[in-house]
Amino acid sequence: MNMKNTNILYQHGTLALLVPGLLTGTLKMKNLLSHGDTGIGTGEGLDGELIILNGIAYQADSFGKVNPISSEFTVPFANIHYADYKKLTTIANASPADLAKAALQGKPNSNNFFSVLVKGTFSYMKTRAVAKSERPFSTLAETAKNQSVFETKNVAGTLLSYYSPSLFHGAAVAGYHSHFLASDHSIGGHVLDFKIDQGTLSLQQFDTLEQHLPIDNEEFNAHDFSKDDIANTISQAE
Repeated sequence: MNMKNTNILYQHGTLALLVPGLLTGTLKMKNLLSHGDTGIGTGEGLDGELIILNGIAYQADSFGKVNPISSEFTVPFANIHYADYKKLTTIANASPADLAKAALQGKPNSNNFFSVLVKGTFSYMKTRAVAKSERPFSTLAETAKNQSVFETKNVAGTLLSYYSPSLFHGAAVAGYHSHFLASDHSIGGHVLDFKIDQGTLSLQQFDTLEQHLPIDNEEFNAHDFSKDDIANTISQAE
């Protein structure tokens, strides 16, 4: 029997490998879903923004559409885990800073990985999705310029966020990395800004980061990351 370990955050790839443009999909969705039922990521060539809820993967593309993803869809980067959220509080009229403060429960910072889930109504939501690029891939900064930004008001949906400690910036995004999916699939993507009208804030903490690397990818194996301005590029792109 395969017991689902809810204390593990599984991550395929690193955000650092996206910086120089290593955007090849190196893991199929069906393999990613063997490690969890909830998560975020992006497709090959930064093909949209992914959100996985209840074991179903969706892509918010640069045209503003939300699409179901096939089991053969490949990703260069993704976070996934088995959901076991505990309700923390209800939250209303809240900005990103308000949500961050509530999730940290009064602590000035956190040295732990955790995930935040907010289900409710949002009086404002601003997301982005990057258009898929083709080979030869450009850098993350160049590729991310070809993105679409979407805004809406008064939308119900789910905000899924992962918090990573500052020590791990480069492997992940230090602080919060959030994606959103509207209940009616009218909007989705990487979250740029929001205002929570009212919702339920739940939290799940992890004691283990399982970092999976694409060791069969020749470009990854050959690349010298010491030449990349990883931290600044990720901070600007995310």
